Amino acid sequence: MMRIISGSARGTRLATLDGENTRPTLERVKEALFSMIQFEIADARVLDLFAGSGQLALEALSRGAVNADAVDSSNEANRIIKQNIEKTHMEQKCRLWKMTSDAFLRANAGRREYDLVFLDPPYAKGLIPDSLTALDEGGMLSTGAVVVCELSASDNENDILTSDALRTCYTVRKNASYARARIIILDYVKEDGNAKQ
Repeated sequence: MMRIISGSARGTRLATLDGENTRPTLERVKEALFSMIQFEIADARVLDLFAGSGQLALEALSRGAVNADAVDSSNEANRIIKQNIEKTHMEQKCRLWKMTSDAFLRANAGRREYDLVFLDPPYAKGLIPDSLTALDEGGMLSTGAVVVCELSASDNENDILTSDALRTCYTVRKNASYARARIIILDYVKEDGNAKQ
């Protein structure tokens, strides 16, 4: 069972996707990652780029984020996300985008800016580095934005910060493994070198 852990929608049970195509973030992992970013959530503009069930975007909204964009190309995922948006009464705060992550990033470059981004793509697809590059080059991150990456526990920060350009843009705040998952919290650093404290 998946549920909202804290905030205005606390305890709301969320619908989940069947099958192995989507791997929801485990509740204890979700609780750990939200404790790591608890001071970045209030009034944040949120992007959940590989939304799946939408649980990360909705948890952030429940905890005080101002709005969220949830992106997923799957018909079934979109049906589940819509259902969960309605269950949590977040229709006015959460916008659902049925498109691929790269299409969304191309279409919204220079048009949207986020304070908090969740990148939880399918493992072993190598999608995080390209997403980090597109977020930076598209001007889609606010100064000091926080990016939460979930990857396989066997991967590490060198698997997502794969170039000097990425290592210049992002610094690792936290790197922790939980069973089969690894959570890496990145701070986005602009040219002035000041990350959000």
